[in-house]
Amino acid sequence: MSKKTLTHLNERGEALMVDVSPKDATERVAVAEGFVRMEPDTLALIEAGAAKKGDVLATARLAGIMAAKKTHELIPLCHPLALTQVTVDFEAVADPPGIRVEAMAKVSGKTGVEMEAMTAVSIACLTIYDMVKAVDRAVSFDRIRLIEKSGGKSGHFRAEK
Repeated sequence: MSKKTLTHLNERGEALMVDVSPKDATERVAVAEGFVRMEPDTLALIEAGAAKKGDVLATARLAGIMAAKKTHELIPLCHPLALTQVTVDFEAVADPPGIRVEAMAKVSGKTGVEMEAMTAVSIACLTIYDMVKAVDRAVSFDRIRLIEKSGGKSGHFRAEK
């Protein structure tokens, strides 16, 4: 196994934006997930579409997509990307009660979209909290992680379940 190095640091340990100009443009896809824990009554409220602020999941979906598009503005060393697709999907879970959030980001380019997928998940989770905090301040998030990526020199990655 070859020694891995941090790509965002130069030989003096200073932060830098990686030069991706020599890389080939390929289709790159990343999928990330997260989980929003909540009280059963809060989940029921979301599923019924009865939250006072409106459609929780529609709002969280739009927020996640918008966040993916702005990742380079939020994460200092990320490249701005011309994303070709971003999706944000939700799955209600009874035990433990909550919502599984999954985001997919796709680009044809010289660098990956892992950060865009993870940013989409993170902001979708935060938006769910914002939409229901009036009825459930104990909402929490966990398991935000990359679950799959493809494209580029490093090839395919799939996280273990």
